[in-house]
Amino acid sequence: MPVAHELRLGTRGSQLALWQANTVAARIAAAGGPPCRVTIIKTSGDRLQDAPLSTVGGKRLFVKEIEDALLRRDVDLAVHSSKDMPAVLPGGLAIAGVLPREDPLDAVILPATVRLKADPTASGDVASRATHVASGFSRTATVDDLVAHLGPAPSIGTGSVRRIAQLMRLFPGARFAPIRGNLDTRLRKLDQPAAEAGKLDAIVLAAAGLRRLGFGARISMTLPAASCVPAPGQGIVAIEIREDDDVVRRAVAAIDDPQAGAALAAERALVETLGGGCQTPVGALASPLPGEMLELTAVVVALDGSRAVRAQARGSWKEAAALGARAGADLLRDGAGEILAEAQRASSTND
Repeated sequence: MPVAHELRLGTRGSQLALWQANTVAARIAAAGGPPCRVTIIKTSGDRLQDAPLSTVGGKRLFVKEIEDALLRRDVDLAVHSSKDMPAVLPGGLAIAGVLPREDPLDAVILPATVRLKADPTASGDVASRATHVASGFSRTATVDDLVAHLGPAPSIGTGSVRRIAQLMRLFPGARFAPIRGNLDTRLRKLDQPAAEAGKLDAIVLAAAGLRRLGFGARISMTLPAASCVPAPGQGIVAIEIREDDDVVRRAVAAIDDPQAGAALAAERALVETLGGGCQTPVGALASPLPGEMLELTAVVVALDGSRAVRAQARGSWKEAAALGARAGADLLRDGAGEILAEAQRASSTND
């Protein structure tokens, strides 16, 4: 396509958000599209750094101001971590494309004082993608190994109700502490001397952000989806535009990844079927299968980890949204609605 006028790209100003925005801008330019000027927009989530997300309105706080700027035509496109986006977008906005998905799983990070070593069984590109693991672990380490290492009552840094609900099933005696801020800030909190107040035994973060920012070597192990299903959209960078902006739509279409887009459509449809909400104990992961097929794994877990309802479904990329809706209906049929209602009541009580 011919190069058009400069596009204004709206984003948050965090380390990861800027990586995502600059990557999208570079890919659009490489595909022959318009140059992008990155515009940093401070969101409510950025201003409320000291409060747990579950008490201040959830992850929606990380996109609202950016979407408002898009609707006002102050920016032409917006780049988000797709897991931060509401299940139903504001009228007039649409997801026009996504980047290829990074590792979607949750990662456990242990303090730097636990020496890291390379896995001698790893080689090539796999080794370069953070197969460095904590002493005592290997690429084949199991969740049982992790539980044995951390003990019955570890202090774990995470503010995600989804992670807490699932980790409670692994560590019934665990203490959970919210941990916010840029990635290097969270790692410094983990690595502080043991004598300091609030010392953490581990933190749990999205593997995607760690890998994208060059901190993959800090990953002690990734949690298999069988133990901790990731957040819907985790690891996928989404590009949001105004529905009627055909110029920007064409520019974004040139860098869209259909496989990641299908996975995101399935996961978002599941969340919408369950009633939406970002800070809810819902996990969903659509994994690619041969022949442009997807396998969707989903879970809804009680906040205290006492109950879990699971669903699994398969379908083609073309019917990704229907696949997600079907899995969501299965979860509701098996009692997920009651769990989500209890979580909502608990959230309202804490407000």
